[in-house]
Amino acid sequence: MSSHLQDLSAAGVSIWLDDLSRDRLQSGSLAALISGSNVVGVTTNPSIFSAAIKGSALYKDDVLALKVEGESVASIVTTLTTSDVKSACDLFLDTFNSSGHVDGRVSIEVDPFLAHETAATVEQGKSLWQLVNRPNLLVKVPATLEGLPAIRELTAAGISINVTLIFSVERYLKVMDAYMGGLEDRLAAGHSITDIHSVASFFVSRIDTEIDKRLDAIGAGSPLRGQTAIANAVLAYEAYLDVIASQRWKSLVEQGANQQRPLWASTGVKDKAYDSTRYVIELVAANCVNTMPEGTLNEVREHGAVRGDTITPAIASAHAHFAALPAAGIDFEDVVAFLEKDGVKKFADAWQELLDNVSAVA
Repeated sequence: MSSHLQDLSAAGVSIWLDDLSRDRLQSGSLAALISGSNVVGVTTNPSIFSAAIKGSALYKDDVLALKVEGESVASIVTTLTTSDVKSACDLFLDTFNSSGHVDGRVSIEVDPFLAHETAATVEQGKSLWQLVNRPNLLVKVPATLEGLPAIRELTAAGISINVTLIFSVERYLKVMDAYMGGLEDRLAAGHSITDIHSVASFFVSRIDTEIDKRLDAIGAGSPLRGQTAIANAVLAYEAYLDVIASQRWKSLVEQGANQQRPLWASTGVKDKAYDSTRYVIELVAANCVNTMPEGTLNEVREHGAVRGDTITPAIASAHAHFAALPAAGIDFEDVVAFLEKDGVKKFADAWQELLDNVSAVA
């Protein structure tokens, strides 16, 4: 087992794999990562499922059988994806129990075409929860403005949520408010909140990709290049610390609430000029999750030297970085608005590709 991965876990970061496929499940690849690489959870998204089903022959027989039964393409996709997620949940059950139900989690996302439809998101979130029927499931809901009330309602219904597509601290504060509101609603209805868990997925590398592009368009060689994504996540963690120190949160803890942990997503490095482990080793602190593609996991295993907490010592410099962005010509609000819209579109496009690929199976 890699000492770097052990060190990362010991520093308080739960390592989750950002990938799932039937090939991984049946080959033992995922089981090997659990036993040998400190992997304690899995995240999925429409792009991951599209690649998995398109690139494997293991789904073909099921697709054809379901077509013979008269199932719609959308129904077939739901059956395939929930089946893989059920198997992954079962594989992680020991981790789930040994971690006190904190880890051993597997995520499945609501239909990305519903990202701006609150009621439909709630309906499908409940449906996925019932279909998978595993205690270690997380239902992924995007942090769009329309997603926020859905997060609250689903939490109040006793469903554990992975909030995805968070790009700004401003939106993250609303996500944490929605989670706490859902817990409060559930308590007010006379129900327990002790079994509800949540993570808030803050997207990292896409921030640098977009801001570096804008800085390069303004003038090459800006000293601000490659710094915003980590600074943004650092300020998100600061916001998380403020919330868990609040009286509102302390009151919920007294009723058995579990923290909504910050999760660093999109941690694969897009710009090859940057160190391949930077979105992992520069975002280390207690009670974090880092979900990474296997390539990034391998890079961390090889040379990701963990230096302990790298987040809280960077809070002051993160504030200074953001104070310098406007003078450099960067409108951060415009950046995150673009990234949210683009993120929803990319997942919707991937979902449509998946539907088309399943439809074409013959």
